[in-house]
Amino acid sequence: MNLPNKLTIFRVCTIPFFVLFMEFDVIEEADKYIAVALFIIASVTDAMDGHIARKYNLVTNFGKFMDPLADKLLVCSALICLTDIIPSWVVVVIISRELIISGFRIIAADNGIVIAASYWGKVKTVCQMIMIIWLIVDLPYKPYYIIGQILIYVSLILTVISLVDYMIKNREVLKENDK
Repeated sequence: MNLPNKLTIFRVCTIPFFVLFMEFDVIEEADKYIAVALFIIASVTDAMDGHIARKYNLVTNFGKFMDPLADKLLVCSALICLTDIIPSWVVVVIISRELIISGFRIIAADNGIVIAASYWGKVKTVCQMIMIIWLIVDLPYKPYYIIGQILIYVSLILTVISLVDYMIKNREVLKENDK
């Protein structure tokens, strides 16, 4: 197993610890800071694994499949933990997009096609990660709150744009094979 794939697996392994510190009083006041540190570390591994894989020609089908899945698991876990801040309907839309794309990838894989992350998917992921970090830190200032709300709706818009982009660019995956 190459380094980018190990980083992806590491990212998945951080998720239970992230959720633990988001949801339970483990170290009281430090919990949200530990959670945000874990989230940032996991997010940085996302950038690192892709960069290393492309730079050293270590791109694998495992990485093409697991990297976006690891991102989805991390982001969806955080969104669920933040439903006291993010409207639940927004969380449902974002998670629904992730499930639709995952299903789409499964159909593509069944046809021997691997769908890598798109530009819009990457921008969406970065925006969601910034939003999540911002909301976890949760400073008690009105401008901070307003920026958080803007990040929520920008993330939502990018989620929808990336879904439409995937569907349009890969619509042939959904066509029935005539045999």
